Amino acid sequence: MSSFAFSFTPAPSSSSSSTYSPFSSSKTNPPFFASFSSSSSSSSFSLRLASPPSFSSFSFGINRRTDPAFVLHSTVEVAGGGGDHGSIGGGHGGGGHGGDDDGNAGEHGRKKEAMMVLAEAGRSLESVPSDLAAAIKDGKIPASVVSRFLELEKNPFFRWLLQFGGFKERLLADDLFLAKVGMECGVGIFTKTAAEYDRRREKFFDELEIVFADVVMAILADFMLVYLPAPTVSLRPPLAINAGPIAKFFHNCPDNAFQVALSGTSYSLLQRFGAIARNGAKLFAVGSASSLVGTAVTNALINAKKAVDKSSSGEIENVPILSTSAAYGVYMGVSSNLRYQVLAGIIEQRILEPLLHQHKLMLSALCFAVRTGNTYLGSLLWVDYARFIGVQ
Repeated sequence: MSSFAFSFTPAPSSSSSSTYSPFSSSKTNPPFFASFSSSSSSSSFSLRLASPPSFSSFSFGINRRTDPAFVLHSTVEVAGGGGDHGSIGGGHGGGGHGGDDDGNAGEHGRKKEAMMVLAEAGRSLESVPSDLAAAIKDGKIPASVVSRFLELEKNPFFRWLLQFGGFKERLLADDLFLAKVGMECGVGIFTKTAAEYDRRREKFFDELEIVFADVVMAILADFMLVYLPAPTVSLRPPLAINAGPIAKFFHNCPDNAFQVALSGTSYSLLQRFGAIARNGAKLFAVGSASSLVGTAVTNALINAKKAVDKSSSGEIENVPILSTSAAYGVYMGVSSNLRYQVLAGIIEQRILEPLLHQHKLMLSALCFAVRTGNTYLGSLLWVDYARFIGVQ
């Protein structure tokens, strides 16, 4: 058997030998050196190519030895020292640092794969929404997200929803997001009414106005309870340079504290706690606003009943609006926030979806069961909490 080697390496640096440079006008020296050697068991041929000063080496080798192994090896390396370019495979780096190179290589790979998915679908980068196109250019999203976008776009209703940034980020992270919203709102009416009856029993019909207010508050809040803690594919543009540190911190926090980070993205423990705090503040506002609507409707019904039935005017009291609204806001910001963060980020995304991602019907059924139980539990906790603090 024979051995064949082919390599490009820089010319030896010595005073006696001159090297070729594309930056020099001299062309008296050829830009390569060659040698050939042979032995009884192998033969070799090598070609040495002088490279410009900024390159350290370029090599390409094919080795065939007496054993059956066949090795193909190719590298391109660039000198460090503050250059803007890193090694191919490492992308652009700052002076050849390995971590930066690996990260940029990952971004380049994700961008290439995403562009291939678009090309296979006969789509161009200009045909997708601008925020998604920017994320593809920057290598922030994997090809699987682009594939999911193209699949969702085939449905006219989903195509309409994808025009809204918040829905787009959530549908790209979870194609069952809209089904979960329907589950939550549909089941909420029945489970919350059942929980109210379980707690009030014989007083259920006497306190029907309060029950109605609780159900109205729940339906208005159910959508936001699914929407806010849902995992997302972040397509948000970067903040302005003059943004404050607090704004920058919360901007980089995930939407769900427990969500799985996309390839090339990571969240610190502090950022995950920030997600809980940010969603808690939002849900406090949602809970307070929905309670204001619910209690206002309840008081209107109570006053109408008093006007019709004079005998009930002393038995039914108006619901305190401000205290009930504040109480429900706190309940949403703490209890509901934590329960739905765990439900969406751990139970569904980290446990159920990896196990049943190829069985959508079974996955939907289990999500329905888990969310039904969570909604019923939340109704029980609210009644107990409201009675404990004296708003009901």
